[in-house]
Amino acid sequence: MAEVLFYHLERAPLERVLPGLIEKTLQRGWRAVIQASSPERVEALDTLLWTYREDSFLPHGTAAEDNAALQPVLLTTDDANPNDAAVRFLVDGATIEDTAGMAAYERVVFMFDGHDETATAHARDRWKAARSAGHTVTYWQQDEHGKWHQRA
Repeated sequence: MAEVLFYHLERAPLERVLPGLIEKTLQRGWRAVIQASSPERVEALDTLLWTYREDSFLPHGTAAEDNAALQPVLLTTDDANPNDAAVRFLVDGATIEDTAGMAAYERVVFMFDGHDETATAHARDRWKAARSAGHTVTYWQQDEHGKWHQRA
């Protein structure tokens, strides 16, 4: 079973949080796949991972590229795992409908905008489904200083 983490984005947007989580994933020696809701969002995240810091970038590619299987971080809109990722990030409402499919990962990370009622309701549904399927689920929330705390 996978560890399924829910990151409730209230104080910082996805663009500020995601790169740090990807860095930690790579430091652990894991590959990651980031599933977004549209090709336009994949393109925006692609740019973000190249430019999020002046002194660094995150090595990555998109599923549309010929070398997708070689990428340490892969951006996609579908549920495939061509780079054999250990961690799957689901952003902008992307989801794994079949919760049994989560078992292919060490971790599945749902990141949702806490200011969006639809996104919050979707996260609640995914929480229930993951828990019912027997996955370990945790809920993470940021404090006023930007530090993440496990709340459930």
